[in-house]
Amino acid sequence: MLTDFLPTTKKELELRGWDYVDVILFSGDAYVDHPSFGAAVIGRTLESMGLRVAIVPQPDWHGDYRDFLKLGRPRLFFAISAGSMDSMVNHYTANRRRRSDDAYTPDGRAGMRPDYCTITYSHIIKKLFPDVPLVIGGIEASMRRLTHYDYWSDRLMPSILVDSGADVLIYGMGEKPIKAVAGHYRQTGTVPHDIPQTSFLLSADEYMTHKENLSEGVIELGSHEECCRDKRCQAANFRCIEEQSNSIHAKTLTQRVGDRWVVVNPPYPPMTTEEIDASFDLPYTRLPHPKYKGKTIPAFDMIRFSVCMHRGCFGGCSFCTISAHQGKHVVSRSKESILKEIAKIAESPDFKGYLSDLGGPSANMYGMEGKDKSLCERCKRPSCIQPSICKNLNADFSKVLDIYRTVDRLPYIKKAFVGSGIRYDLISEEYMREVILRHVSGRLKVAPEHTESSVLRLMRKPDFALFEQFNRFFDKVNREAGLNQQLIPYFISSHPGCTTEDMASLAFKTKRMSFRLEQVQDFTPTPMTLATEMYYTGLDPYTMKPVYVARTKEQKLEQRQFFFWYKREYATAIRNSLKKIHRDDLAQKLLSKY
Repeated sequence: MLTDFLPTTKKELELRGWDYVDVILFSGDAYVDHPSFGAAVIGRTLESMGLRVAIVPQPDWHGDYRDFLKLGRPRLFFAISAGSMDSMVNHYTANRRRRSDDAYTPDGRAGMRPDYCTITYSHIIKKLFPDVPLVIGGIEASMRRLTHYDYWSDRLMPSILVDSGADVLIYGMGEKPIKAVAGHYRQTGTVPHDIPQTSFLLSADEYMTHKENLSEGVIELGSHEECCRDKRCQAANFRCIEEQSNSIHAKTLTQRVGDRWVVVNPPYPPMTTEEIDASFDLPYTRLPHPKYKGKTIPAFDMIRFSVCMHRGCFGGCSFCTISAHQGKHVVSRSKESILKEIAKIAESPDFKGYLSDLGGPSANMYGMEGKDKSLCERCKRPSCIQPSICKNLNADFSKVLDIYRTVDRLPYIKKAFVGSGIRYDLISEEYMREVILRHVSGRLKVAPEHTESSVLRLMRKPDFALFEQFNRFFDKVNREAGLNQQLIPYFISSHPGCTTEDMASLAFKTKRMSFRLEQVQDFTPTPMTLATEMYYTGLDPYTMKPVYVARTKEQKLEQRQFFFWYKREYATAIRNSLKKIHRDDLAQKLLSKY
């Protein structure tokens, strides 16, 4: 029924008998009422408070703005999320070429959200309803909450609060802060300044008063203007932001921008199992809104028969936004909540008994946490497993194996695959045998990302020797079981620290292992990751030592070509590149048949 979904139109409000709405949420994604889609999670969370919530998915930002006007004025506030991806990552390739599709839009149609989506929507709302509070969130706002490098304009941009004009920014996973923000507006109608995991702007006078009232202390970052003048200031800022984001007892961060101050309150403590269960157990229909009948939403099709078992990732990969947005502390759902969701999936008339994924950001981190929580409370490490596995990490696979084996015994499950990434530097032989023999769909994807130690250190990834060892084990188990499964490795070119010679070595080492690479990508700098800060500043923020960066389109294409040494059309260019760096020996090894 239409009323099973959160309303999206005036007609749907009337079907519910509503004459007002408390919160109106604008989203850059299509509305899929599923716990993997942020707008649905926030909408259902607010609904659970007894609030009337409406969603306007992918409003038309051209012309008369009728999509922004059609539901009128909310009683409490407007909310905005650009969607499940930063809109610029969604729109452009690493070479800044416009993408031709959008996985979060009906039929994959491109162009259904604007560039810098959060800012564009905010300007429209503030123009139409200047006196109504505006709350922004989602990954785009989260990763742009302080001065950040924007690859697509090739410049440092200030906090998105400055350019959007929003009143409150929620960063990270939003269930706890959105409930607190909504509760505050319901009680007082004023902009909240004391809620964890939120950010806001203050005048200089307001900031001085606010600062005096903060008992836990404040870290004042280098100003936006200083960062624009001095890349070392931007690098130092990033290290502080990352360390505080990963700290259980973080301090308030502030940054001056012109004559105002951005204030970023510390995050909430990691969610408990009970709290994350409550979020996943909200009354989602688990379907796209009926308005999309007859159309496909690629992102939904990919996850509709999958189960996310946990949030967070303590891998800390330098190019990844997962730990920066979801947090490094893994929060795992209970076995009961997971099985309840699988039972709901099995009720779908389209379900044939195959789960596409039992996973999470890294499938094999489920149930893992520090043995002594007091040590975790004092820790600032961005990764629990690099450069070495923390001795305090309880790397116990019994919980995840119990879930796999329980799901295998369910009468309505024919096969449950592990489609999420697996950290091969965090495995046990028992765990990997279980996955290889029972949970691989013919191809197992892992992400070594590179082969050269100097690059891998900057990526916060394990030495390539571990991948070679894992590859041998994978082949051995398959051979013993009479299986013909493939290992599919992911690799990145042009990551900060990677040179042409490094890419040539990658090509040679993967050729020697009989890989013809398919899953490859050119590094794309995305806001507020370590790799992006290295790309922009040319420095490692943790050592302040210079880092080589391939910046130009020609340099990036030169690195990328080494992935395809086996294609005749690349042979001459590869040979010429290696001749320039006096590595004709590698050219002979790579291109002997051409």
